[in-house]
Amino acid sequence: MERIKHDLRLSETVSPFGVGAIVDIRGESLIAPDTSWWDKKFSPEIHCERLVERIGQSVLREAPTHSGRTGKDTLGLLYWRFPAWRFCERCSKLSAQTGRKKGKWTNTCFCGGSLVPMRYVAVCEKGSHLQDIPWFMWAHRGRDAGATESVRFCRSYKELRFVRSAKHGEGLKSLRVECGGCKRSRPLSDLVTKGALGRDGIRCKGVQPWQEPESGSACEHTLIATQRGATGNYIAERISALDIPEELPRSAEAADAIRGHMFFEKVVADNGGPQAHLVAGWIADELGVTPEEVLNVASGVDEPSDAALLDLKDGEWAAFLKKLTRTGRDQSYGDFVVDSWRVSDQQGVPPALSARLTSIGQVRRVREVRALTGFRRHTAEADLISADLSIDGKRRPVFPAIEVYGEGIFLRFDEQFLTEWEKRPEVKARAGILIERRNRTQWAQRLDVPEPRYVALHTIAHLLIRRLAFASGYSSASLQERIYAQSDRPDRTAGILIYTAAGDAQGTLGGLVRLGDPDKLVPILLAALDDADVCSNDPVCIESDRQGATSLNLSACHGCSLISETSCETANRLLDRQLVLGGSSVPGLLDGVLEEVRSTDR
Repeated sequence: MERIKHDLRLSETVSPFGVGAIVDIRGESLIAPDTSWWDKKFSPEIHCERLVERIGQSVLREAPTHSGRTGKDTLGLLYWRFPAWRFCERCSKLSAQTGRKKGKWTNTCFCGGSLVPMRYVAVCEKGSHLQDIPWFMWAHRGRDAGATESVRFCRSYKELRFVRSAKHGEGLKSLRVECGGCKRSRPLSDLVTKGALGRDGIRCKGVQPWQEPESGSACEHTLIATQRGATGNYIAERISALDIPEELPRSAEAADAIRGHMFFEKVVADNGGPQAHLVAGWIADELGVTPEEVLNVASGVDEPSDAALLDLKDGEWAAFLKKLTRTGRDQSYGDFVVDSWRVSDQQGVPPALSARLTSIGQVRRVREVRALTGFRRHTAEADLISADLSIDGKRRPVFPAIEVYGEGIFLRFDEQFLTEWEKRPEVKARAGILIERRNRTQWAQRLDVPEPRYVALHTIAHLLIRRLAFASGYSSASLQERIYAQSDRPDRTAGILIYTAAGDAQGTLGGLVRLGDPDKLVPILLAALDDADVCSNDPVCIESDRQGATSLNLSACHGCSLISETSCETANRLLDRQLVLGGSSVPGLLDGVLEEVRSTDR
């Protein structure tokens, strides 16, 4: 096998070239095997207790790194050649063999021409498996393949060719696999019809390309031929967490205090009876909570959801709230430093904006850990393949991870104003369109629930990122968002974190955090709203309620709201300008802010 040395950015080992991904490098098509193939001695462990607690007992490891030029003994990751079948650019010969040059295996044909990987591979419809298409077998199958004995019993394994011929038509009909022995010729258009591989007797082996098939590993699901570079061939499951001194949410602290009260057992014993309500009132008066909270704790209604990302965000939200209680410079040390400011204390802020936006945090330093837990293929409903396929069961799974350090801006919105706004029937109806579409699409149910506050704050984050890219010195693809906007959690959240984190450096240069100063951020936010007030695609965009993938955007397009998909939590979905700025029949969360500013300027 030819040994290829190629540099990747450290962040690319998690996305987009992580475990199970097909990678094109220097004319080669390669695939990354799972972490059981990693040399653990040279893969440093990354520690983030918050993340490990949510994803289950595991070990997070960073890929080996090096400095300087690559050499013979440079540490690295193993990648397998896939697909193995390639054709020669010079002689068109199709083969899974590799040529030799001066005694070494190379990616060249025996005639000296370069080998090009075949463009189609076989993907399991439900099992997330991937394998080569057996081209010799496929070329000698089909409806008329048994018409002659020469085709049925052909053994000319070395005479297969991949040719282009316009005389048979255009598109895939012009691309054919031909056998020089029996003269059988078959177009690639036969490959992509529904159930084509199954009709030809090609079955799923039930493994990944770097695994050896074992007895009983065959999969019962159908194989589908797809292009090698198709987006659906690799759907990564990633999760990230901010490394912060996690605080208990207020509801969790209150629940602990309620359980520790000396009369709590009486509430539990009466199980909703009259005595339980009486004693719950006593406990509520003493602890400063409501009787309903006491009864909910006793009945177990307060138990939190086990959704990993939401649990992570609950702890982060509580930590940010603790930082925001003290205004001014943060004198603490470590990897979580936030200066905070109350918007109402600042001069020159429009009253309409200060009624909605309560606090601003300048996140001077933050550490984020990103982990790849697995992947799916073909559809988001397919089986999840773990990033560690070791089956010994004697150790915790190893997941690829990176740690990144950065800076950011945190915005907290007024909970009371949000609650009153999202109760309005017009607002509910507008967000209900997205909720219905999300519920109708199975894969979309993995996204956040697009309740009004989430859609509005998510859209504001996008508008800010687009504007901050002009002033911060970072490209929009370098900025990330984290939306805290859930009303169905024990502690309601209403905030936005926009941050940047570099995986190949120990920090950033402050270009973003300096813009978190209220004197700078408020004008930037107003400019972002002004940019979004009129889109280059209006009136089509503002009047639309069906844009984006699976129509999961309303009034939002590339001209006004969309950013790099890698920067967005939901890959540019669940956006709507009308829920921010208002529309003909719906009031926006920041409706009236621009009008107030413009009237003052006059």
